[in-house]
Amino acid sequence: MCGLNELLAAVVVVVGLAATSVVASEGKDPVESCTVAFQRMPTRSEASHSLSISLHTFAGTLWSQEEIRAAVVGVTGLLAQCQVSLSRVEFCVVEAPRRFHFYSTPVSRELLRRILVQKPAVFFVEDTRNRPAYDAEAVGRGNASDRPELSDTIWVAHGALDLPLVLAHELVHVLSDSGAHSEEPDNLMRAETSALATRLSKDQCEHLRARGTANGLLQPVYSPRR
Repeated sequence: MCGLNELLAAVVVVVGLAATSVVASEGKDPVESCTVAFQRMPTRSEASHSLSISLHTFAGTLWSQEEIRAAVVGVTGLLAQCQVSLSRVEFCVVEAPRRFHFYSTPVSRELLRRILVQKPAVFFVEDTRNRPAYDAEAVGRGNASDRPELSDTIWVAHGALDLPLVLAHELVHVLSDSGAHSEEPDNLMRAETSALATRLSKDQCEHLRARGTANGLLQPVYSPRR
């Protein structure tokens, strides 16, 4: 099993390698491609499935590398209870006109028609312009029929509280391809995140692994025979 310090060091490398994409000023077309820097991360020995994600920020963002890094480290512990381990994180900095820095269904769809991203993909945006407004929104395949470009993506507005919990909560939605919430007081999938609500049930984990694998978002980890 890798220790938290090793995992943190791996994430530091990933976030520290932020690369620059094609520049697009306000008067030009949006970004066409995004250069991604990544490092493979150690897989926890007890994990049955591995997850690769891509993280996207925008040049000049209010988001700091430190808060994103801390959120990723927090997510590893929350997903570990489902025997899911982060195996690779890709970090990308997008340079694009200002309007793309905000989550808005039509504008964000346009962005994803113009850049290639590894999914599941997390976009750390300045704010949302959708109504009703949420601090974070996950778009699974089940709720992407009228916005297919956004399938398997998560959009997090700057200032979202309990960021590791929020990110893990939205990842569970995407991996499970379900918008379901729990009413159990200690469950991570309550409608409102809380530091006291971090548990995922056996049924939730089984569904997450099954749907995530079926949709190609999780990869089974095969242990060598002893």
